[in-house]
Amino acid sequence: MLENLKQAVYEANMALPRHGLVTFTWGNVSAVDRESGYFVIKPSGVPYDRLKPEDMVVMDLNMNRIEGDLNPSSDTATHCELYRAFGGIGGIVHTHSPWATSWAQAGRAIPCYGTTHADYIYGQVPCVRSLTKEELKDYEANTGKVIAAHFRSLDESAVPCVLCQNHGPFAWGKDAEEAVRNAVVLEEVARMAAWTEMLNPRVSEAPKDLQDKHYFRKHGANAYYGQQERKM
Repeated sequence: MLENLKQAVYEANMALPRHGLVTFTWGNVSAVDRESGYFVIKPSGVPYDRLKPEDMVVMDLNMNRIEGDLNPSSDTATHCELYRAFGGIGGIVHTHSPWATSWAQAGRAIPCYGTTHADYIYGQVPCVRSLTKEELKDYEANTGKVIAAHFRSLDESAVPCVLCQNHGPFAWGKDAEEAVRNAVVLEEVARMAAWTEMLNPRVSEAPKDLQDKHYFRKHGANAYYGQQERKM
């Protein structure tokens, strides 16, 4: 079942250690098949050097395991909540990458200080609140619900990542590959922002006009970055 999606999710998971985003088993990638309503996710606690495509676990959006002998990632309920909340996303990444996680542990959004950030993320990377004691009883599902609630006033396609206070980052995209790319971008943006504040503690965010210019030259109807398809 969903063999091609299992292969894609396996490859996306294997990209995390290559990009330095995970230590040990501290991360996971999933991808959803909207037609069937099933998603594929990494199994829980399996070292990356032992992971195989057939180990991927198939779940439905009601948290039922459809296929797979291994337990799904402990973060599966968060992925499920995000797929249910954001109908336009196809892949999700969660890591504990050190720079993004440092901002999350500090409880701080990542300001947009320059064009590298603006090219991929429109405005700040938000940091959502910690869960309450009551919410901790269903920790993983409520993590997804808190993210979804925060994004009621945001466009998840323009801000394809988030920090969870005292926890770490999530990123998403149209598929697993794009979600990994956005997780890599988030980690680099987090690192550069931290260095920027070290060099200049009084730094201000990049001007809004500059942010708009860089974001919209890559995104939206009037984007012109890269090679445009030619009409014959």
